Amino acid sequence: MFKDKLFAEIPYNRFPEFISAQADRFTLLRSVLDDCSLSHQVLEIEDKRHIFVGGPLDSGKLIFTAHYDRAPQSPGANDNGAAVFQLIKTMLNFGFRKNDGEVLFIFTDGEELSKGESLRLQGSYSLGLFLKKNGMGNSPIFSFDACGTGDTLIISTASEELLKNETGEGAETARRKAQALRRTALEAARTAHLEKVLLLPTPFSEDAGFLLSGMTAQTITVLPQNEAALVRGNEKKWFTNKDRRLIPETWRSLNGPGDSPLRLTPEHWKIIPAIAEALATGRL
Repeated sequence: MFKDKLFAEIPYNRFPEFISAQADRFTLLRSVLDDCSLSHQVLEIEDKRHIFVGGPLDSGKLIFTAHYDRAPQSPGANDNGAAVFQLIKTMLNFGFRKNDGEVLFIFTDGEELSKGESLRLQGSYSLGLFLKKNGMGNSPIFSFDACGTGDTLIISTASEELLKNETGEGAETARRKAQALRRTALEAARTAHLEKVLLLPTPFSEDAGFLLSGMTAQTITVLPQNEAALVRGNEKKWFTNKDRRLIPETWRSLNGPGDSPLRLTPEHWKIIPAIAEALATGRL
């Protein structure tokens, strides 16, 4: 797997360390950012350690997130090592080193929850409350998760599905924000000339905690084309009933030992930097 030439490049040369069983991901990620001359700061909120890259906290700033924690007993190659390194590569490709402009990258802690744990324990929940308190409640958030396997960009509609039957002013506001973020993501995919793009409900990621905090985030992920085709047309059935026969193998492998580098498709790892650059256009 790591014989792929991609893993000879910075920052991907540190990726094998990041998914090793012994890795202290927090310390290692900071080391990778230092290697790349990416100035960063650590913000600790309720025992979660989030790593920020990019300027002061300002209202309206575009936010990209990717969680760096992983489930116990999992290498966490796709969930979520790939997206973390793809966002670092984005910064290197497109001159985000100083990044005192309009884009904030946050590598978040505490996305993974144990069975039965409240979403209020998810790192994005307390992070969302913090951002709102600091005047960033209307900042557009794009969360990148499980972006290492496949050639088809998936723009999640999970938040919209969850909000579909909700009523009240708060739900309507969240619904409008979700729709606006989806439209923005679709336009960015067109700008990036991505040919394989689908709208599908996906497993919840950080968007769940953000939504509970009163913020809205757009999850972006990737699937192999044949697996995306399995979900398409059966969206409601798998999303509401969790019929495992309709869950793509890539999603089934997450949070366990099957989330190994053997499932990754590094030949498609240009997709995420391409859409991230398109999203950031005009904000730098």
